[in-house]
Amino acid sequence: MFPFGRDRIPELISKPEPRACYTFFMKAIIGAHISAAGGYVKAVERVVAIGGNALQLFSTSPRGWGTAKISPEDAEAFRVARKKAGIDPVYFHASYLINLSDPGRVGTLSKKALITELTAAGKMQVRGSIVHLGSFKDGDGGKVGAHKNYPVLIKNIYEVLAKTPKETLFIIENAGNRKIGRRFEEIGKIIGDVGDSRLKVCLDTCHLHAAGYDLRTEEALHTLLKRFDELIGPARLECIHVNDSRDAAGSLRDRHENIGSGEVGEEVFRLLFRNPKTRSIPFITEVPGYDGLGPDKKNIDRLKALAFP
Repeated sequence: MFPFGRDRIPELISKPEPRACYTFFMKAIIGAHISAAGGYVKAVERVVAIGGNALQLFSTSPRGWGTAKISPEDAEAFRVARKKAGIDPVYFHASYLINLSDPGRVGTLSKKALITELTAAGKMQVRGSIVHLGSFKDGDGGKVGAHKNYPVLIKNIYEVLAKTPKETLFIIENAGNRKIGRRFEEIGKIIGDVGDSRLKVCLDTCHLHAAGYDLRTEEALHTLLKRFDELIGPARLECIHVNDSRDAAGSLRDRHENIGSGEVGEEVFRLLFRNPKTRSIPFITEVPGYDGLGPDKKNIDRLKALAFP
C-alpha cells in the first residue's frame, strides 16, 4: 500500500516539508512506452509486469502509413483491461513519419494518420496522441513563424483537431534536434496561433538536454519551468518523457539512455519528482532497457526509488 515501510509513517507525518507530505499521500505516475505486439491488451499486461501504472504505445507501425483498425470488441477489451489493471493515463505516440508542415503528399498522409489515431483514441479512452510535428526540409525550425510552410503546419493542425473527438488531446513533443518544436518559443507560437485548448505539450528530458536546456539543478529547473509557463502556459504541460541521454548537452542528438546511465543524470529525475509543478505529471520512459528490448522493470524501479527515496 505504501511506497515505503510503515515504520516511516510517524516520521513523514511529523515533517513540515511539502515533499514529505506529497510522497506520503500521493502515488507517482510512472509508466513506459510498451510494445502492442499481439494486441493492445498485451501492452497493458506488459506495463503491469514491469511495475508501471501509465502506458504509451503505438496505435500502428511507427515507420509506415498504416492506420489503426480498432473493432468495437478490441476497444472494449482494452478499456476493461486497463481499468482492471489501474493503468491511467494511456497515450498513443504518433508515427515517426509525421510532417505536418509538408504541403504535399506527406502532409496529407500525416493528417490522415493523426485523424485516424485520435478517432481510435476516443473509442479506447486513450487520452491523446503525442506528436513530433515534423520539419521544414530546407532549414532549421528555429524561425518557425517566418517559414513559407508555417501556414501549412497551422492549417493541418486545425484540420486534425476539427475532425477528431473533442475529448482527445493533440500533444506536441519538444524536439531535440533541428526539427519543429526545439525551442519553447516555437511551441508557444504554434499553440497561440492555433488557439485550441486540446493542444498540450509533452516535454522529453533527453530532447531538452540535446537542445541545450539546463535542468540539472533546482535553480536551473525552476528557470526552465518559469520560461515554459511564460511562453506556453503551465496548463499546457500534459506529461514528461523521462529519458537519459547518450550525448552531451546541446548536441542536438536524440539518443536515449537508461535512467542514470547517461549524460542527463539521476539528479534531474529526482528534481522533477520533487518540483511542485511537475511531481503530479505523468512520467513516461522510453529508454532502451538493460536487455535492449525497451523499458524494463529495472528502469521503472530506478524511477520509483528517485520518487520515493
